[in-house]
Amino acid sequence: MELDSLSSLEKREILFTDIKNAIEVAWINNAKLPNNDAIIRSVLTASDIDSAEARLRRFAPFIKMIFPETVEAKGIIESPIIEVPELRKALNREKIGANLAGRLYMKMDSELPIGGSVKARGGVYELLKYTEGLAVDNGVLDSYEDDYCKLGSPSARAFFATRKIHIGSTGNLGLSVGLVGKAIGYETIVHMSADAAEWKKDILCSKGVIIKVYDGDYGDVVSKAKAEAMVDANGHFVDDEDSKDMFLGYAVAGKRLKKQLRQQGIAVDKEHPLFVYLPCGVGSTPGGITFGLRQFLGDHVHCIFVEPTQAPCMLLGMVTGLYNNITVQDVGLSGKTHADGLAVGRPSSVIGDFIKPFLSGIITIKDKRLFDYLRLLWESERIFIEPSSCAAIHGPVCWSHSPEMRDYLEDNNLLRYMENATHIIWATGGGLVPENIRQELLAKKV
Repeated sequence: MELDSLSSLEKREILFTDIKNAIEVAWINNAKLPNNDAIIRSVLTASDIDSAEARLRRFAPFIKMIFPETVEAKGIIESPIIEVPELRKALNREKIGANLAGRLYMKMDSELPIGGSVKARGGVYELLKYTEGLAVDNGVLDSYEDDYCKLGSPSARAFFATRKIHIGSTGNLGLSVGLVGKAIGYETIVHMSADAAEWKKDILCSKGVIIKVYDGDYGDVVSKAKAEAMVDANGHFVDDEDSKDMFLGYAVAGKRLKKQLRQQGIAVDKEHPLFVYLPCGVGSTPGGITFGLRQFLGDHVHCIFVEPTQAPCMLLGMVTGLYNNITVQDVGLSGKTHADGLAVGRPSSVIGDFIKPFLSGIITIKDKRLFDYLRLLWESERIFIEPSSCAAIHGPVCWSHSPEMRDYLEDNNLLRYMENATHIIWATGGGLVPENIRQELLAKKV
């Protein structure tokens, strides 16, 4: 039977079976809406993103003071976008056969100051907003127009030392929030799953952050972290699953990327489509970035999430319509993956339904490819990113290999413009990985 002759229900059943069998799939989101319609439905707006960016600017002098690596950027936590033409050539060679048209770029959130990952956006933003409110309410700052460098005074640090920050993490979120929380002066507790990388725990411990390690998956860790924070009168839980503030911190990236593209002379319009590939765990990070991109770049940006075949929690929630009421374990998947930042069994309780009008689709990737792409990127561009980041490299490859992806181009009248397209791989982590661990990962076979 030809695929085109199958009913939508039959295609959905085939897709669901492939997901359960950990087969790589591509899912096109038929619920995506034109930008104006999607924005009307949204409870968040571009003004909310503007407010988040303004808050980050207010904190910039303080960030510059406590993190010297941000001095050159004047306290702004941001990463460059770079073209990776050698990687494009490598992907287009016969072995992989991507046949990728257009230009290929990488957004280097792997090199973000402080945390060396995309989590230095949302997680840090939520912590800064909490700190700001606490400081103004308790007289540490006189107002939101005050000099935020006061936050680094001995009296301010003594005040923050009476408060606790709790965060549940598989690694990078805990790393970013832990480092910033401790630098501000909080007693900072990072609750981690047992499969979190040891080097991340070592960095946090070296800064005086308290680490608590649990058996079980990401969801179990978050539940325990949240429960501990709730019984602590002076505790605050940084919630990756259900946080508007964290979401908006990620969304600021969309506004800033628009400026970076303009500075590099990269057009985004009907004849110059933009495709962005984002690794996905619980969903708040790629969801926030996608929301920001659609707000500021409109209908001509197409965002694709990428998940491991053993932990496709967002895809499973979207396909079934159950969102966070289903886990990958419910359908027989393990939830275990070498992409530790994506090792999530249940998606966010709010992201799936919220982001559906903005999202183009989701693809999945087997772990073996993560390390193949890791080596390919290193050999072609001498760029190192974490294996979970390498999931995004699979995005540009799928246009040539997936009938569903090809149909998306045809249905959206994009085939004629692919030579003018810009593709962005969103690198989500890697900057703080020690050299010995880098070498181990580059040599790893799965």
